[in-house]
Amino acid sequence: MAVYSTSIHGHTVKYDDESKHGMSYLKNDLSGSEGRVFFDEAKRRGFAEFEDDEDRQFTLVYQNGAYIITRRHS
Repeated sequence: MAVYSTSIHGHTVKYDDESKHGMSYLKNDLSGSEGRVFFDEAKRRGFAEFEDDEDRQFTLVYQNGAYIITRRHS
């Protein structure tokens, strides 16, 4: 599976095809201050869970100085 990288609110974030909707939500649907909450929590706790407008569930993981978006399946 391909892994992509993009900048979201000043942070480099990696994601794959399965988590592209989560990337789009953080990048395009949230303001910088709204998105910062998730990045701050991921850095503090190691992860931050969120869902997009279509109720798809994702986790923003902070590991070894990098942010990664993964999709959670219920």
